[in-house]
Amino acid sequence: MPSPVLLVIAHGSRDPRHAATVHALTARVRSLRPGLRVETGFLEFNAPSVPRVLERLAAEGADEVVALPLLLTRAFHAKADIPSVLREARARLPRLRIRQADVLGPSPLLNTALEQRLYEAGVTPGDKSSTGLVLASAGSTDPEAIAVIAEIARELRHTGWCAVRPAFASASLPRTADAVRALRAEGVRRVAVAPYVIAPGRLPDRIAAGAEESGADVLAGVLGPSPELARLLLTRYDEARVPVTGAMSA
Repeated sequence: MPSPVLLVIAHGSRDPRHAATVHALTARVRSLRPGLRVETGFLEFNAPSVPRVLERLAAEGADEVVALPLLLTRAFHAKADIPSVLREARARLPRLRIRQADVLGPSPLLNTALEQRLYEAGVTPGDKSSTGLVLASAGSTDPEAIAVIAEIARELRHTGWCAVRPAFASASLPRTADAVRALRAEGVRRVAVAPYVIAPGRLPDRIAAGAEESGADVLAGVLGPSPELARLLLTRYDEARVPVTGAMSA
């Protein structure tokens, strides 16, 4: 039996860097698992749309698709938007089996990718004990998503950083600049900002502006097409292919 097609579902953005990063990530996934068909669909702004990709796959005779949200937390897009799009596709394309995979986070692989970006920005492992970290995410109105970011910040605190504070680019508080200032007020002399986002765009730019405004010492890059993120996509794909208790349903 052929393996199900992996359909990576990205949000999309008017910023061309977003789609370029998504395509670079899916290219890395293909390189890690030659022979696996990997497609990309967008919810808005970019083409092809998710329904168009699914229609094309059905027309080409594909039997099964694992739809993987390129999201770090289970917020509105994972709970409402994507399930709605997939339900409509199932109704139109009854011969195509569509399974929704889980979101990417939280995962130790994401934490590793985050720290790797910090090291690339100039932090060394020996700096961690004297450096405060701002974990800056996109933000959400969903309490579950906010709780996940807070828990990741607590986990990172136990890996050697002298202090870790979450921050949000939208919807939630504190903002990046406020989190940097709060660490300074606690006596932390060196502060690094780590964007917990996958691709460049408006909200990551807002995180960067907050880091600059508040005088953060280090600003890491977005997670991007990192090897850890590519491996995580394949992990979520494999989990969806063999559902276990708590996994996403078909």
